[in-house]
Order: sequence, then structure tokens, then C-alpha cells
Amino acid sequence: MKRILFLLAISLTAAKAQEIIRPALSSETAFAIVVDDKTYQEARSEISAYQKSVESDGLGTYIIVHNWKTPEEIKTILHQLYQDKKQPLEGAVFVGNIPIPMIREAQVLTSAFKMSEKLKWENSSVPSDRFYDDFDLQFDYLKQDDHADRQLYHYYKLRHDSPHYIEMDIYTGRIKPAVSGDKDNSVDQIKAYLTKLVQVRQERNPLNQMIVSTAHGYNSQSTISWGNELLAFRSSFPGLFEQGNSIKFLNYRNADFLKYNLLTELNRPELDFAFMTGHGTATLQLLNGYPDVSSPQSSMVNVGRYIRSKMVAAKERDRDLEKVKADFQKSLGLNDKWFDDAFSPERAIEDSVFNQNMDIHAEDLTHVNARVVYLNSCLTGSFHKKDYLAAYYPFSSGKNVVAFANTIGVLQDLWGTNLLGILQYGSRVGHLLKKTAFLETHIFGDPTYHFEAGKAGELNQLLAGKHAKKKDWYNTLKTPQADLQSYALTELFRLEDEKILSQKLVEIFKTSPFESVRTQAYFLLRKYDNPLYKQVLDLALNDNYEYIKRKALYDINDMGESKYTDRIAERYLSDQELSRSIYRINWMFQFFDYDKMLGSLERYLGDNPNVYNASSLLEGARKKVNYEKTKAAALKALLASDKTPEKELLSEIRSLRLYRHHSVVPEVLKIAQNTNAGKELRLTAIEALSWFGQSYQKPLIIDTLRLLGNGTDDQEIKNQSLKTIRSVSDATWRQF
Repeated sequence: MKRILFLLAISLTAAKAQEIIRPALSSETAFAIVVDDKTYQEARSEISAYQKSVESDGLGTYIIVHNWKTPEEIKTILHQLYQDKKQPLEGAVFVGNIPIPMIREAQVLTSAFKMSEKLKWENSSVPSDRFYDDFDLQFDYLKQDDHADRQLYHYYKLRHDSPHYIEMDIYTGRIKPAVSGDKDNSVDQIKAYLTKLVQVRQERNPLNQMIVSTAHGYNSQSTISWGNELLAFRSSFPGLFEQGNSIKFLNYRNADFLKYNLLTELNRPELDFAFMTGHGTATLQLLNGYPDVSSPQSSMVNVGRYIRSKMVAAKERDRDLEKVKADFQKSLGLNDKWFDDAFSPERAIEDSVFNQNMDIHAEDLTHVNARVVYLNSCLTGSFHKKDYLAAYYPFSSGKNVVAFANTIGVLQDLWGTNLLGILQYGSRVGHLLKKTAFLETHIFGDPTYHFEAGKAGELNQLLAGKHAKKKDWYNTLKTPQADLQSYALTELFRLEDEKILSQKLVEIFKTSPFESVRTQAYFLLRKYDNPLYKQVLDLALNDNYEYIKRKALYDINDMGESKYTDRIAERYLSDQELSRSIYRINWMFQFFDYDKMLGSLERYLGDNPNVYNASSLLEGARKKVNYEKTKAAALKALLASDKTPEKELLSEIRSLRLYRHHSVVPEVLKIAQNTNAGKELRLTAIEALSWFGQSYQKPLIIDTLRLLGNGTDDQEIKNQSLKTIRSVSDATWRQF
């Protein structure tokens, strides 16, 4: 401890730090409040009260103050505190104007982000505090943004020798208000939040009131997928279904304006936790689309709104309105009357009110009482912007103190409910983030906040993990709580021998009644990527939990092995009621050996007397496969031709990050090896292969790029080759 404090003092002295306040409490682990000096000078008493509040909960807390210039200054201090053997750091919170790492060349660490990094850096980089909380990740510094409004932005790229998966060492949070308009009252907001936070932390409030809402456009579009999630919530939160407790499920189908019901629930004084799934933007929480209707009259109302919105948008963009009108008339078969009121003032007001009521806006969030909210949506956590929606939750006048949200777009098919149930047993919210975060996932508010539970103190010491042994996690595995079992598996993965744990995971997958435990077992075996994983993969295709089935299809798609065509055809026949799985299978047809896929479909569907519509299913699949076969042949020819323009090659190769055509990997590798090709084209080809980490072509990619990297003097080609090799090798460790 003395050595760590000595090194810390040196770091702070060298950086001319204004002040460091050490913990007044000796505890097994520690927490750090990192704050800029201006905020600290104005909110000293509130920050001190927050420190005391955290320490009263048994967690020794540092306050570290400085006029921070770079993220490295903070990371160095946090890492030193983490290495303290007597009181190691378990988490930190960043208060006020703290440098923002903007991460580049690390899109494999996100759930879905694939924007071209040729676009503006402030848009094509990922704001992420994984720079601070995952010490194994290695970055090269690029530059500080020189724009006056973006001075906190510091750009980094992921190094080729860094791990290409996330395994956080500490948890982090941000206490950073939103600022709209010209007046910046951030410090006043921080002071008010911290004052409220200290009061809320004194409540000793158990998690016994929860809501789950699903907006349009996510898995709620599939009623079976949505229904399966309800069953998973019952497994993860069994106590909420007992008399005296409450869990409510809100669905966009139940109201033209879900917003009214949702805001009413969020304002309930007794509400503890709100898990909300839907689309989002930096400043909007999207809830409803046009109403799902079947009557002719209501359908006509929807069409009218649609046409008016398109005509108004065309006018704002100064487009030829007559041409736009003619195009819609032709495509939709509409006559002139549909366009008569496109610019009517009365209709404009009516449509404006309707559109406003479809979504949650910042001004709707003045008073939120749900203590913790989870925004399972895109962009609402864009804290690098002055104004971002997630901030309005903890900085409202209600009792909300924590919001989970994402800085960029996220994958819809994430395991959003992963480990949520640990919160009801008193886990600090930071422990949830630590196990589930992607590059984009963040906590806004106090990451040490937890709900009241009988053994919360013991649980948090266990989850901090510094002194826990294998026997502790095996004992946890014996508890009847699903998500504590699931958490224990993640720790045993870290501590136990692969051979022993693999067998245990297979047994658990076969026998556990809990959706979350089976899903965790599946993902951990996937990390091993051993023969037992392939055994469980086959079982997963028949699991009763729709999400596991769907993720197994994702993985088979990313493998591309022809041996799975029979299994794909079998699911295509048996899972017609699962719209998201059938959508995925239709997507998969383009990536497998076409003749073998057709043969499998013929075997399962051809002249099958047990399937009422076998012939129509087969014909639809046959058309799809043959169409994709023609497209794939054209793609292969385009990539192989020396006459294809470079611009077209770049576009097609970049698309492989999403459209993983395994069969064209040899052509892409030839482009990567072609010393006569342009540097940008070669680098793009190498980088695109980073997304083929589960492909049957993986050995070819690694071997070819290793030879390429070793045989070139071009440092960029060498580094990108090494980076792709690392990314491909680490692929199964990424949870999607």
C-alpha cells in the first residue's frame, strides 16, 4: 500500500495535481472519484458528502482532483491504484469535464458499429471509457481535437498487439450533465445530483418494483421472441412475481402512444428499476411507429401521415415537388387527393403533435423516480455531445441516480438481459457493467449504487473478486438464483481448467431450467471453441429459449461450414413460427455452398407429406438460394478481375464486414498480397477479414497474413496483418 501511494504521489506531483484525498476507510477494495479542478472547487462539499456516503457503505474512496490534460494521466493513476495489493481499486467515477477517449480502428469491439473511418473523426470514432477500465487494451495516441467545442476529445487507435476483446478490470461511471442552449449550468446540475444521490443512497431500498418496456422495431416485432424474454425475466427475477412485489410489461402494441404509460410508470415514487428496449438517437427515445392497424380507415390515416411527412421533407430539401408526387403516385397507386393537404397548417399542427407524442424527449424527463434505468437502445448515451438523452434521467428532479446507455448504435440481437438479476441481490451496478459492456456501453451516475438486500455487503466483496477462490464460485453455483449462478460461471471461466469447466458447462447447458444460465454456458463454451462447444451448438438449435436458437444460427452463419446445411434446412422447416430465426436463415442462404444447401432443402421439404405447405416453402427457398448463387458468382468474378475499378473493389470489400461471404476469402487475400494494388485497397482487404474469426477460412487467413506480415517492409501492411490475426484469433471471446 505504501509503495502504491508513493508512486501515486509521484504521478500526481509530476502532473501538478491540486489535491488528492485518500480513503478514510480501510476496506478490501477501493473506489475513486476523479474530478476536474474547476468542478471540485465549486462542488467540494457535495463531492465530500458523496465520498462519505460511499464509505459508509463499506467502500474506501479516493477523491482525485486535477486540471486533466490527457486520458493517460487518469489511466496511469487508476492502474496504480488497481495494483495495490491491500486495497485495490474496484471502480471509479468521472465527474465533470474529464477527457473523452475517442477510439478508432476498434470496431470489432463494438456490437454493431461499422461506419467508414474516412468520415469525420468525431462521428466515426467511438467514445469509450474502456480506455480507462480495461487495462489490457493497448492504444496508440493520435491527436486531440482542435475544435473549440471538442477539446475533451482525444483520439486513439487500437494497437495490433492489444487483445481484441473486452475484459474490464474495474467498472466506471460518468457524472456529466447534458447542456442545451448557450447557458452551461453543469456544476449546478452536478451539485444537485450529488445532494440527491446522498439522500437516495440512505433509502435502503430493495428492488421489488420493476417495469420492462419494448418499443417498436426490436424483438418486440416478433411476439414469440418477446414472449420468450418475459419467461427469461421470470427466471432472473422470480421474487418480483410474488405477492407484494411487482413487475410490469409494457409493449408498444398496447397504445398508440406508449410514452404516456411509460412516463407515468417512470414517475412512480416506488419504482426501482426500468429496463427499456427500443430504437434511439442522441436526443430521442423512440417508442412508437405509426399504429399497427388492420381496418381500411385507420390504414388510410397512416398513409396520409406518411405522404405528408415525405412531401414536407422534400420541400425542406428543395426538391422538385411535382416529381416527388408523381413518384409516390406511381409506386403507391395514389390519386391527387392524397396530396391536397400536404402543406395544410392545420394538418401540420396535428402531425407535429402526433409525432411529438410517439417518442420521449428531454423535456419529458424532468422528474424520474425509477432509481436505475437501462436504455437498451442506440445513441442515447452519447456523452461526448453537449446534449444527450441519458443524462436527463439522473439529473432529473426525481430519485433516479443511474442510467445505463450506449454512445453509438448497437446490435438489436444483443443479450440485453445478461446478469440483470444480480441487481436484486444488492450488487453494485458497476459489477453488472463490468461483465456485460461493449466498447459503447456506459453508466451515467453513481456506479457504486446498489439496492438493499440481506447480504449485499458480502455479495459485493465476492463480486469485486480480489480474494474470491474457486470454491466460493462453486458454492455460488449451488444457489437457486439464476443470475448469481450465471455470474459464478464467468468467474470459474477465469479460474478453472478448461477441460474441467467445459464438461461442467455442457452438463449445465443440458440440465439447467434457467434461460440465463444456459445462455451463459453457451457463450463461455463458445470462447473455448473446442469440440464440446460444437456439441452444445447442435443442442442450442433445439433449445426452448428462442434467443439461444437465434444465436446458434448467428454462429453457424459466421462459420459457413457446409456440414451445417442439413441443420439449417431442418430449422427452416421446424421454426417457421420464429420470424427472427427465419429472417436469419433467409440471410444465411447467401453464405453457404449453394448446391449443398439446395440438396438439404430438397431432403427436408421435397414431397414431405407431413408439411402442409412444403412445396411453397421449398420453392421460395430455392428461388432465394439460386438468386444468391448468381450474386456470389458475380462478386467472386468482380474481386478476381484486374479490370474492376478500385473504388468498386473498396466498396465490395468493406461490405464483407457485414456480408461474410466465406467463399471469396481467397480472392480477398490475393488482393491483400498484391504489391501492385493501391495501399488503401490492400489495407481495406486485410482489415475486412477481421470479421471472419469464426469462418472455416480462419486458418487460411491467419497463415496467409502471417506470411504477409513477416515478408513485407511496409509497416502499415505489417501492423494491419498482425492486427487482423489478433482479431480473428480473439473472435470467439466477443459475445455476438
